[in-house]
This record gives sequence, structure tokens and C-alpha cells, in this order.
Amino acid sequence: MFNLIQLPYSVEALEPVISARTLEFHHGKHLKGYVDNLNKLITGTPFEEMPLEEIVRKSDGAVFNNAGQILNHNMYFEQFAPSHPVGEPVEPPVHEPVEGPLMLQIKKQWGSLEAFQSEFVAKGVGLFGSGWVWLSAKEDGSLVITQEPGASNPVVKVLKPLLTFDVWEHAYYLDYQNRRADHLSALWKIVNWEIVEGRY
Repeated sequence: MFNLIQLPYSVEALEPVISARTLEFHHGKHLKGYVDNLNKLITGTPFEEMPLEEIVRKSDGAVFNNAGQILNHNMYFEQFAPSHPVGEPVEPPVHEPVEGPLMLQIKKQWGSLEAFQSEFVAKGVGLFGSGWVWLSAKEDGSLVITQEPGASNPVVKVLKPLLTFDVWEHAYYLDYQNRRADHLSALWKIVNWEIVEGRY
């Protein structure tokens, strides 16, 4: 059975990029709902003994949707960190990119971190409807940006997911209304690159 992850920061810690109100709804209600639903759906089935990623790879329908959303949201919430004291502005970000193998590969493929970020945001803005934009690694270490509709995750494409931005409206509508691009651009201020580098 699965449990709702504990946030590694307070609900106010990501303001003003993500408000406490949004985080309370997004984590405490949306993600909790997926966890509760999945536990009901897998009770007494072979999925009950599987790790989350395996469930996502092997399931479909309601089990896939709820398991995918748990996996996606866990990675999403865990990749952020407060970059400022509560009440202080988030400029500039404290969590500067780590100059490790991931950053070297980003610069090799995109030329610069800024060029990568620009394409990543554009892919998020361009995803029709609800879903996720992901940076993932192939088996050879090269990187790819994918648009994943609904609850899908790059693991179904035999990719290693590294970084994701949620483009479901519940992730940003309270704070940004229909300004998806503004929301996605602001998220770079709270990305903890040590976490993302570690996933690579």
C-alpha cells in the first residue's frame, strides 16, 4: 500500500512561486486522492506487491492513471526546495545548477542551460490539455524532452525521468490563472538541481 509523501519543506516555503494555498490543494487533496484511489484499486490484485514504477509500466485504465499521477507528483514535489526565507523574494535562485554530468550533457545538446530552459517551457506551454513536460535520459545518457499527456510518465518509454513540470491547471490556476507560461518560467527559481543531478 502507498502513503502520501511528506513534503520536504513547509507549505509556505515555495512562495511566491507556488502559494501555500495551491500547495495545500495540490499535495493535500489532489495527490492524496490519487493515493487513496490507487490503494483501493490494487487491494487483492498482483499490483499490490509491485513498486510504483512497475505498476505504471504494466497497468492501464484507472490503475495506470492513479499510479502515474502518484509517481509524477512525487518526483515533482521532491525536486523543489525553498530558495529564500519565508516572505523574502525569490531572486535570484539559491539552488544554482550543479556543474556535474547532467549539466554538461544539457550544454552539449542545447548549447546552454538557458536554451534548454526555453525549449522545456515551450514544450510545456505547447502541450494541449493536461499533462506533464519531462526531461529524461536515454540508456546512452543522452537527454530528451517529452510531453506526456494525462498521467503518463517517461518510464513507459524506457526512459529515466529526471525533471518535470506539471501543466495540469490545478498546479497553477489559483496563482497564475491561464498564464501557464509565466508559471512554468517561475518554477526554475525553486528547482533543486542537486536532486535532478542525482537522478541522472
